[in-house]
Amino acid sequence: MRFADIIGQDNIKRHLISSVKENRISHAQLFLGREGYGTLPLALAYAQYINCQNRTGDDSCGECPNCRKISKLSFPDLHFVFPVPPTGSSSVKAVSDTFFQKWTQFVLQTPYGNYQQWIDFVNEGKNSQGVIRADESSEIIKKLSMKAFNAEYKIMIIWQAEKMNIEAANRLLKLIEEPYEKTLFILIAESSEFILPTILSRTQLVKVSRIGDDELAAGLQNLLKLNSDNAKSLARISEGDLNRAIQYGNSSADLQQNFELFKKLMRVSFSFKIQDMVRLAEELGGLGRERQKSFLTYSERMVRENLIMNRRIQSLARFTNEEAEFAQNFSAFIHPKNTMLITQELDRAFYHISRNASGKIVFCDTIFKIGKALRMKE
Repeated sequence: MRFADIIGQDNIKRHLISSVKENRISHAQLFLGREGYGTLPLALAYAQYINCQNRTGDDSCGECPNCRKISKLSFPDLHFVFPVPPTGSSSVKAVSDTFFQKWTQFVLQTPYGNYQQWIDFVNEGKNSQGVIRADESSEIIKKLSMKAFNAEYKIMIIWQAEKMNIEAANRLLKLIEEPYEKTLFILIAESSEFILPTILSRTQLVKVSRIGDDELAAGLQNLLKLNSDNAKSLARISEGDLNRAIQYGNSSADLQQNFELFKKLMRVSFSFKIQDMVRLAEELGGLGRERQKSFLTYSERMVRENLIMNRRIQSLARFTNEEAEFAQNFSAFIHPKNTMLITQELDRAFYHISRNASGKIVFCDTIFKIGKALRMKE
């Protein structure tokens, strides 16, 4: 992947390119930000630029043997670690190499994809979580201890670094403290909260922020073949997240359904009519688990944007035209006090749904609590 293939993030591109040109590549770096902002594509473009045989002042050539191999994720000096599910067999290790073919397919198809999309892709219908286990450390040592094949740097990209268990993290710390010569660790994470502080202190932070609305809209016009107005609307509600924008763009029916369900949730909750609340809980409980999670995420965004509307900062509110029309009246019921309570309940519902709780019971409880919150005075 070349830097030119990445939407926005011009400041970070310049920083990474400058670090190569000035020969000041830090041996351990943390790319911190949402996957949809481009953390993995930036790491891949950086790896390609470092090892390009004919790089220019602002990008890799994309044509040399190293570039072609890196673009296919088949470069022998570019290694990956990522969360993997259990293999279900004591004779097959649950390490990244076991799932590498799947990983290659996933990244080439969905370079801005997130953790849940990867787990759904690799699990093929099974319900298991991905972890970076201690066994990965032995694999990393084995790979990095070998002489480079045809590269200036051996590069180890650790995607979703916050998914490392404690033992794996402690072993990685030793590798970062005593790195092999001409070795680069790129850790990619959405949050630094679950990464060992001792690892954080030894990595150079590259903070990846949201993609600008104009850049995202322009990118969406090309990717999804949208007209200018639709691309701008999609960019506005996606909060600088290309992965989310693509999901919205590819599932406009789901977006519309979420909007209709959100209106119903708020109206039924506020009415506090018990029969209607139970019927709605049954309706929401009958959705598939991923649809339930999608709806809860959507609802949290809508509550947050309605608070912005309530504070009379319409220019900052991120709505589609239909959402904005609904918010003109509904936002009067949303204020800082009940926003905190409602988002807490939506977060709690998402947590329980993710762990296979009964959807009907979860939504019944959530609807009642939202109803109470909506009736609160500011």
